[in-house]
Amino acid sequence: MNLNIDSIKNQTYDAIIVGSGVSGGFAAKELTEKGLRVLVLDRGRQMEHVTGYTPSYKDPWDFKYNGLLTNEQKATHPKLARDYPYNEMTETYWFNDSDSMYKEEKRFDWFRPNIVGGKSIMWGRQTYRLSDIDFEANLKDGIAVDWPIRYKDIAPWYSYVEKHVGISGEALGLPQLPDSEFLKPMDMYCVEKEVRKRIEKNFPGRNMTIGRVANLSEAKQAQLGIGRSACQYRNKCRLGCPYGAYFSSQSCTLPPAAKTGLMTLRPDSLVSEILYDEQKQKAKGVRVIDTVTKDVREYYAKIIFVCGSTVSTTALLLNSKSRRYPNGFGNDSGELGHNLMDHHFKIGASGVWEGDEDKYYIGRRANGIYIPRYRNIGNDKRDYLRGFGYQGSGSRQGWNRGVGDLNFGIDYKESMTKPGPWMMGLSGFGETLPYHENKMYLDPTTKDKWGLPVVVFDAEFKENEKKMRKDIMEDAREMLESAGLKNVRAFDNGSYPGMAIHEMGTARMGRDPKTSVLNANNQVHGVKNVFVTDGASMTSASCVNPSLTYMALTARAADFAVKEMKKHNI
Repeated sequence: MNLNIDSIKNQTYDAIIVGSGVSGGFAAKELTEKGLRVLVLDRGRQMEHVTGYTPSYKDPWDFKYNGLLTNEQKATHPKLARDYPYNEMTETYWFNDSDSMYKEEKRFDWFRPNIVGGKSIMWGRQTYRLSDIDFEANLKDGIAVDWPIRYKDIAPWYSYVEKHVGISGEALGLPQLPDSEFLKPMDMYCVEKEVRKRIEKNFPGRNMTIGRVANLSEAKQAQLGIGRSACQYRNKCRLGCPYGAYFSSQSCTLPPAAKTGLMTLRPDSLVSEILYDEQKQKAKGVRVIDTVTKDVREYYAKIIFVCGSTVSTTALLLNSKSRRYPNGFGNDSGELGHNLMDHHFKIGASGVWEGDEDKYYIGRRANGIYIPRYRNIGNDKRDYLRGFGYQGSGSRQGWNRGVGDLNFGIDYKESMTKPGPWMMGLSGFGETLPYHENKMYLDPTTKDKWGLPVVVFDAEFKENEKKMRKDIMEDAREMLESAGLKNVRAFDNGSYPGMAIHEMGTARMGRDPKTSVLNANNQVHGVKNVFVTDGASMTSASCVNPSLTYMALTARAADFAVKEMKKHNI
């Protein structure tokens, strides 16, 4: 038998990372800085920092339809076009519907980026820590399974990540929302400051603060050292930031990894399968399809970090079958693909603020306000489990307030050149429980253009979420009215799983291999050299934006993995 030893050697690394988003990028930084030779595989096209953000250099009038979609785009992208992330300005950042096929037993909005860095380019950047209230919730409520970690286990890693990322915000000392390592907070608008005073006076226990956001309000040496600068207040974040003023893989984690000389990054590389070594009972590598040429190649490594984003990660695990794991990689528990979660949102209230029309704001603040969870905490008991937080902001109405107006003339035109009244809105983000029956699975017959089985979604928001939504809407209306706003209107614009782009679960952490996929160190229970550190690992959802937790889990798991390698335990 003639073995091509040199070829195998050239395709062998210390570590393979699947995905380059918030989790994969952090894994690349941590593992290379610890001395490992790392291969990063991403199915998206190359996206160069600074030069790759073409839409960010355009003015609004440079877009033919001011960011809106044409009927043709809606027809060719019936799923992507259902919601706001996909539009004229960002369309090149997302997979076409035809290249991102999936099926729905129940509606699920799945947004898949087609770029290196993934959703770290387009994310909302709100960054909050989970607390022990979250880590203990499943155990106390007697649902799903218990998290195998507590806040004390991850708190040092939150701090570690935050110092590198750069989080602007205000310390509050709340048990349900632990404080971060903060840069100076962004300033609140005059209306927001006054509404805050009134809400906190009228509703003890409810707090309003400026959003905790991964935009640099100031650039410290940790950020300047890798070429980042402070936020320019352009609020074009979803188009890519050439200043590196917000966290993205391109600006924050891939550059330090590249600087080590130990990272190899391969775009256009779809990982179709994790290869399992039956004799060693470990993963030995991955099989990769070149998305352009469709050539197939294998790569090998001592450890594998799967960070492809929740749904893609789980699809990969489900598709990685062997005699040992006929139902999916590491799926002894049968839980792989189950317990799919997302936050429910698009509900709240808004109103008009009278006065302060002699005041405006400077720049376009890429942030809003935040009201942390206050329901089902302490003595507050509701007829549903868990809770919600609010995001929102104050703003001056612009010229579009005249759209549909029948007025005309010089005076009317002149009035449209001046800002309208102040508005204030609150929009809730609620926790979804980890239901076993909310799931994703692979279609046994339908294949995508690369020959892989397509994902099928079967998930919905249930009675607990519906009860919570009534509170979200009513509380928002009540708070704004009590703060003195006029013409307050509550709204519920409907929410489906996937819309918030906070998909989580499906390969959850747990204490028992019989009921979970991963252990306390994000290792697959039965395969100790495979780690899953993205949203798939989440055991419950909390009600806060989850990306910071993914990064902290990743840094923690990378540290553990390297220590175990040195001990020859992996």
